[in-house]
Amino acid sequence: MRTSTAGRVGQYAALLGYLLFLAFPFLWLVSTAFKSPRELGSPHPTWIPRHPTLDNFRQAFDEQPLLRAAGNSLLAALAAAVIAVLIATPLAYVMARQRTRLAKAATGWVVVSQAFPLVLVIIPLFLVLKELRLINSLAGLVMVYVVWALPFALWMLVGYVRAVPSELEEAAAVDGAGRLRTLVSVTAPLLAPGIVATALFAFITAWNEFFFALVLLKTPEKQTLPVVLTHFIGAEGVADLGPLAAAAFLATLPSLIIFAIIQRRITGGMMAGAVKS
Repeated sequence: MRTSTAGRVGQYAALLGYLLFLAFPFLWLVSTAFKSPRELGSPHPTWIPRHPTLDNFRQAFDEQPLLRAAGNSLLAALAAAVIAVLIATPLAYVMARQRTRLAKAATGWVVVSQAFPLVLVIIPLFLVLKELRLINSLAGLVMVYVVWALPFALWMLVGYVRAVPSELEEAAAVDGAGRLRTLVSVTAPLLAPGIVATALFAFITAWNEFFFALVLLKTPEKQTLPVVLTHFIGAEGVADLGPLAAAAFLATLPSLIIFAIIQRRITGGMMAGAVKS
């Protein structure tokens, strides 16, 4: 009994330490965003600002077009997430249900493609987009985001499709439902949590992406939020720490808010799909 209690205490302590490790950068970012320049330059930093101020946020909006950059990031991320899910969902269904060598080879290629470094693919992508005259355009950036998110989206959705019992589809077919009716009425509702989770992954990946946006977007009017954040760092490498922290804090909010809104629906949908009424 004592051994079991000590084991649980150790597990909770390890979990708490891991959570603190993950939360430390964000908490320090929030603290920095509300500190005055005097506190930021203090040799004795504190967790809680002694004199909280919003001057860093005002300065950040005055120095850089954050709203325009956020709009560009939002447009690119939403478009990439929707297109990636629309393409990946039927492909994942075929790969999961058709246990052929071609499907297995495609699944293996999806996994291997995730090991490719960004530097390896940026030159071919740049040349292709140049031929299509999509350099320095959000449409070209969306295409790149879709290509980059599609392999992992396929890998995720294949797992969700395989978790749906094929016996449900066979039962629907016995009841007279056609293939399309079965997919829409039986399979799609059970896949909804997986589709939402995949779309969330694609959105967050595109929202936080920096390298492709830096290389492909040239004019300031089309730059995304991660690229604009680098403008708070001067030519000598000295960062304007207060406004940078404020802008970075605002940049993290959409991902946190979206996940907080839908995470219960994801969990609830998974549990609902496991129970047959």
